[in-house]
Amino acid sequence: MKQNSWLSSLIALVLFVACVMGCTKTGADVPTTESAEKNNTEPQVVVPTTTDIAGDYAIVGTNEDGSPYKGALKVIKRGDVYQFRWDAGKQYDGIGIPNGNAVAVSFTGGSNGEGCGVVIYQALAGGRLEGNWGYWGKNEMGTEQAVRTSGTGLAGDYHATGKNPDGSGYKAELSITPRAQGYQFVWSNNSSGFGIKQGNTVSVGIGGPRCAFVAYEIKPNGVLDGVWGGYGSDKTGTEKATKK
Repeated sequence: MKQNSWLSSLIALVLFVACVMGCTKTGADVPTTESAEKNNTEPQVVVPTTTDIAGDYAIVGTNEDGSPYKGALKVIKRGDVYQFRWDAGKQYDGIGIPNGNAVAVSFTGGSNGEGCGVVIYQALAGGRLEGNWGYWGKNEMGTEQAVRTSGTGLAGDYHATGKNPDGSGYKAELSITPRAQGYQFVWSNNSSGFGIKQGNTVSVGIGGPRCAFVAYEIKPNGVLDGVWGGYGSDKTGTEKATKK
C-alpha cells in the first residue's frame, strides 16, 4: 500500500509539471496572437482597378432641356489620359481622366480643346479628396490631395498638395462652394472650375464657360453611364455610351 501510494504521488507530480510546462508555452503564444489582432485593426485601403475604356461607342442621351440625341463617340488612349471625340450632330473634343470605376471629361465644341482641363476626385472619410487631373493636348496627368480645413460635406476650404505631370510638387488653397446643381471650385493658383458629386466621385471641368464636363461611371459591362453639363449648369443632361 505504501509503495503504491508513493508511485501514485510521483505520477501525479509528473502530470502536474507537464501541465505547467504546457500552459507556459501556450501563454508564450499570446503576444503573437495579440499582435495579429492589432494589425487587423489597421485601416485597409482598397484601390479600385480602372478598365481600359478605349474604343468606338454608340451614344444615346438627353440634352439639358430634356430633348434626346444620339451619335458616335471615339475614345482614344493618349498616354495616361484619354481623348474623347464625339460626333453628335457636330463635333466635340475633350480630355478624360480615370479614377477607379469612374472617368471625368472636360470638352468643348470643335477639334481644339486647348485650355480645357478636368479633375476627378474620390471623396474619402475625414474631409479628404484624392484626385487625378489633366489638360487637353497633354498626354500625362497630375495628382492632387486636398484636406478640408473648414466647412461640412463637400463644401468648404481645403489645403491642397499635388504633383505636376513632370513630377514637381505644388501647394494651393482650394475653396468649394455650392452653385446651381453642382459646386464652384477655386484654387489659389489661378484655376477655377465647376463640377458635380455622384456618390463618392467628384468630377470637375476647368477652363471657363467654353469647357463643359461629363461624369461617367464605368459599368461592369463596359458601358459608360454619364451626366454632363456646362460651366455653372443649373440643369444637366445624360449620356450612355455602349462599345460597338
